[in-house]
Amino acid sequence: MTTIANPPMKGASPAEALGGAPLIRTALPGPIGAGLVARDVRVSSPSNTRDYPLVVKRALGCVVEDVDGNRFLDLAAGIAVCATGHCHPKVVAAIQRQSAELIHICGSDFYYPVMIELMEKLSAITPGDKPKRVLLTNSGTEATEAAFKLSRFHTKRKWAIGFHGSFHGRTMGSLSLTCSKARQKQGFGPLVPMVAHAPYGDVDFIRNVLFKQQMQPDEVAAIFFEPIQGEGGYLIPDASFVQGLRKLCDEYGILLICDEIQAGMGRTGRMFACEHFGIVPDIVLSAKGLASGMPIAAVIAQEPIMNWPPGAQGSTYGGNPVSCAAALATIELVESELRANAAALGPRLLAQLQGISSRRSCVVRPRGLGLMAGVDIVQPKTGKPDVGLRSQILQGAYQRGVILLPCGESGIRFCPPLVISEREMQTGLERFEEAAAAAG
Repeated sequence: MTTIANPPMKGASPAEALGGAPLIRTALPGPIGAGLVARDVRVSSPSNTRDYPLVVKRALGCVVEDVDGNRFLDLAAGIAVCATGHCHPKVVAAIQRQSAELIHICGSDFYYPVMIELMEKLSAITPGDKPKRVLLTNSGTEATEAAFKLSRFHTKRKWAIGFHGSFHGRTMGSLSLTCSKARQKQGFGPLVPMVAHAPYGDVDFIRNVLFKQQMQPDEVAAIFFEPIQGEGGYLIPDASFVQGLRKLCDEYGILLICDEIQAGMGRTGRMFACEHFGIVPDIVLSAKGLASGMPIAAVIAQEPIMNWPPGAQGSTYGGNPVSCAAALATIELVESELRANAAALGPRLLAQLQGISSRRSCVVRPRGLGLMAGVDIVQPKTGKPDVGLRSQILQGAYQRGVILLPCGESGIRFCPPLVISEREMQTGLERFEEAAAAAG
């Protein structure tokens, strides 16, 4: 099957410097890609999850080109990582400048300007007027792990509470908080003790079940929550739930830790998703979109909370100079233009998903904030979640030149780069609907 690229159009995304997408020239995967997949299978960890055999050579903006010259529209952004699109020229320039000056010296041991600038910036843009302190790490799971340790150290309490459907990472502490898929924990126990979970969206369960049957509230160090559940299915809670969590934590001196790793950095149209709900967390975790693909994450805590002594936490590579430079360039772009693009296109994305749902009975429950939206795939005759049908739709979208990823039990997420144009988004959704029609 050959999908013809859209013709050039005034006002189209700069990504079309690659030639536009979708454009499928070969059977997928192409011959070069198939050979590389075969090599990968022989040497890579079987723990990797690959939904389809996309072998990438280069990318720009929202366009990804594989090793056989096929071009795809990216509606996944490397799991919401490439906030400014692939290889944004301002981010690339920042990386090039910094890598020619200083690549590494270890921020746990020494000082350098770009790290200080990033910490100052994160302190300024994170919700809340109180002074804050910042710990930089390499990844979201490390940020969660550090926040877990910090919450216990600061409060002198041991219990932590997370939510069903949550995903906070795969290291032992963050995995203990994760409660998304059983296979993520299978074979790794015993995990960190004194961690409990509640249904997402249900504050009363914490009060009436956990606090009565598992622990006293004055034994709880922190509640970890995602303002929009990511791996759990792109679920958006009621504001009353988020505000109820804040009230509960204030009542019992519990730290409220907001995992903005997937939802933050302008994706929902606000810099942080928790801003939609009118609350200020005690600790905010940021990663993924923070540096447009360079590895970095942050724990941003109110100043009195981050009171651990020297040596309590550190990282050889955390706050790497090149990643810090990429993060500063990313934040500037998100603040100046891309957050507004997400806010403007978000309602149109949701409206188009609602239209697709009205026409395709296998596509249900469209939801979203900004450029963070999801749908569920069900068996049309029964209305039950259908993982096999979802896989067919993802494969069909790939064959039509669109990159999508799953989430939740049978969900598909739409988290494109924040540079996406309305035309690119429309094209990608048309191909998705074609795939849904063919599969279901």
